Amino acid sequence: MRIFTRHFEVAADAIDGQGHVNNIAYVVWMQEVAIEHSAALGWPMERYRAIGAGWVVRSHFIEYLRPAFAGDRIVAYTWLPEFSQRATPRRYAFLREGEARPLVRAETQWVFIGLANGRRRSLPDELIAAFEVVPDEDEVRRAMGAPAP
Repeated sequence: MRIFTRHFEVAADAIDGQGHVNNIAYVVWMQEVAIEHSAALGWPMERYRAIGAGWVVRSHFIEYLRPAFAGDRIVAYTWLPEFSQRATPRRYAFLREGEARPLVRAETQWVFIGLANGRRRSLPDELIAAFEVVPDEDEVRRAMGAPAP
């Protein structure tokens, strides 16, 4: 599963005072879709706890391109453009169902740490093997139904 997708409806509690999706909702959705992607590849939270390690966020970059509203049907896409021992980036795109233009594009830098001490830890080979890297942005655009530039 190179590019993971999740479909959902924007709930009323995700809406801010300006009537569109609050920026914090996207951060929550990014974390949720990352966890779901990992679990779908055989790495649920329980497996990380069993080895005493897990992921923490180093940074988020979010580009808000168009607003979304309560009741909108959203498709979230996530993929790894590379897998690194230092920090692994995870990219995201959020689109309204049936549209090819993103509402939001984002990237999170994740760091793998030991849970007991919070220090960086090497990625286990079986974890690296579970994830397929998607370095080709044209592949991502095709998956989202957008033409390549």
